[in-house]
Amino acid sequence: MHSVKRLWLTKDKHAYEQWSFLMDKANLNKNEELDYTIGIYRNETLVATGSYYRNILKCLVVCKDVQSENLLTEIVQHLINRLREEGIDHYFLYTKPQNAGIFRSLGFQTIIETIDILFMEQGVPNFQSYLSQLKEAKKEGSGCGLVMNANPFTKGHQYLVEAASKQSTQVYVFVLSEDRSEFSSEDRLEMVRQGVAHLSNVTVLKTNDYLISSATFPSYFLKDDAVENVAKIQAKLDAQLFKEKIAPVLDIKTRYVGEEPYSRVTNLYNQSMKEVFGTDLELVILPRVSVHGEIISATKVREALRMHDDKRLIDYLPLTTYNYLKKKKKL
Repeated sequence: MHSVKRLWLTKDKHAYEQWSFLMDKANLNKNEELDYTIGIYRNETLVATGSYYRNILKCLVVCKDVQSENLLTEIVQHLINRLREEGIDHYFLYTKPQNAGIFRSLGFQTIIETIDILFMEQGVPNFQSYLSQLKEAKKEGSGCGLVMNANPFTKGHQYLVEAASKQSTQVYVFVLSEDRSEFSSEDRLEMVRQGVAHLSNVTVLKTNDYLISSATFPSYFLKDDAVENVAKIQAKLDAQLFKEKIAPVLDIKTRYVGEEPYSRVTNLYNQSMKEVFGTDLELVILPRVSVHGEIISATKVREALRMHDDKRLIDYLPLTTYNYLKKKKKL
């Protein structure tokens, strides 16, 4: 007989030790962000575990000697039921490619697969819904893509879009949809829209959960605390998803990014894109814009906002962003 229990990893030292042992055996990262974890015990021994963070199922492990007992199905079903109780009907899953058959039998569909990771989902709206939205937004002719958080939208971001606009028939600017930034996704999207409104060949799009999100690239949000090898695996998954699934729908031939002198993880992301894109998709890396010898960054803008440094804000922000923040009483 076995029993299912919730694991309180930060409060129960013994439970954490057993969970940690299972994670090590499965060669999984113990520093993942987790909201909820369960375990299956045989007598007093933890033999299986699973967790979720937001709507992402992760850290799923079953001991080899009990893998014939269908415990993985029990764990996944428990986690899905719990998410449904919270009103969440769409969820993601990271697993190893060799587990594809198991999860397909549980109703999961593949979004993208790399050598290291299989990224799957279940529920709606799904990746196919997102691709349909992109098809509807597509303009005539081939083009380029940019992905930005725009937290907030600076003159540096604007320079990138303007440079791409001069060199491409169509420009698609993807603004991160995830709310893990100082400014909300709605505010960031609107600042970008206003900041590029003067460019007739630019289309602004949401990323939903499919580009640089907690699902595809969680290490991006941990920045320099991220474990580098984990970040690289996730960055390659994100880059491959863009190359194989998103770029073809919009006929994107080029991706524009800015140089990254500050963030190790973002710089690693640029390197990973270069590797993954190869000769199929051109990666253009543009130098960052400077004002009075100082490189513009959204981090410096947020610092200027905290310091109420109006002069720096005027130097760093397009008038559209400055006026938007003023209207929103963020200045």
